[in-house]
Amino acid sequence: MGEYIDKGAIKVIEIIGVSDESFEDAVNQAVAKASETIKGITGVEVVQQSAKVADGKISQYRADVKLAFAVK
Repeated sequence: MGEYIDKGAIKVIEIIGVSDESFEDAVNQAVAKASETIKGITGVEVVQQSAKVADGKISQYRADVKLAFAVK
């Protein structure tokens, strides 16, 4: 998931991205939103996908993701 480093550490956080378009967009939303405050994200792992259903149709896509970035 994270970049190879020979010294130091990589931090991994877990967040949920939300979209009304697709699972792929939910992942992109998670990365984009996290990138506003976390610099240097090097990897993403999709842990789980789920969706909210209303009136027999998917109304919201959710992607539970882990994001990796080097600890400075």
